[in-house]
Amino acid sequence: MFAIRFLEKVGQVFISFLNAIGEVWIFLFNSLMAGIRPPYYWKQIAQQSLQIGYFSLPVVGMTALFTGIAMALQCYVGFSEFTAEAAIPSVVMIAMTRELGPVLTALMVAGRLGASMTAEIGTMRVTEQIDALTTLSVNSHKYLVFPRLLTGSLLLPFLVFVDDVIGILGGYIVGVYYLGFNSSNYIHNTFSSMSTWDVISGLLKGAAFGFTICLMGCYHGYASQRGAEGVGRATTNSVVASSILILLLDCILTFVLF
Repeated sequence: MFAIRFLEKVGQVFISFLNAIGEVWIFLFNSLMAGIRPPYYWKQIAQQSLQIGYFSLPVVGMTALFTGIAMALQCYVGFSEFTAEAAIPSVVMIAMTRELGPVLTALMVAGRLGASMTAEIGTMRVTEQIDALTTLSVNSHKYLVFPRLLTGSLLLPFLVFVDDVIGILGGYIVGVYYLGFNSSNYIHNTFSSMSTWDVISGLLKGAAFGFTICLMGCYHGYASQRGAEGVGRATTNSVVASSILILLLDCILTFVLF
């Protein structure tokens, strides 16, 4: 009897998981099909560009600066045991462009923007504003979802690039002004080990992460239950799902790109 109940629970969880995946794909398909057809809501796209791109710069910049500083210090502690301090600029550059830049940028944006996006759309769902848009013959997927998916995919690579630059700059500041590296040698070692593909791969990851963050934020906002508790639960689920998918996609894209 216990084994049967256990299998029932496992089956229910598995079916719920597959059902959720199906709902997300249907939601994505409806949003893309609605968004690619005119009319286009340029004002919404501009507003989301400010929210996702411009207003995310401070938190992304601070995260990148502190990460670059910590990376340089940690590399110096480890590499000094093998007299390999000259590799610090290369390691900081590669780590920031390939992994730390895209992943940390996406996680910070997911925490800041994904939660806000879910709460906004969830509140609109609870207060029946989305139903009002439908009454006014406005496709809510086109008006609310597609502009976020588009701007998230386009602007996350920009934020990743800013993260890379500031993170490498943080490593340079520590290396030159604290650890005593020669400025010219540090810059030369940084750029000599930099390849175009390192930067491009990070930007591609950023585009995938931005799309995922906006998709999870919009989907959980649409699926929000009634009341403040339902919106709060949807916001939590959105951030958790975005963070897990970012790390999962990072593993998959690393295997594919490298």
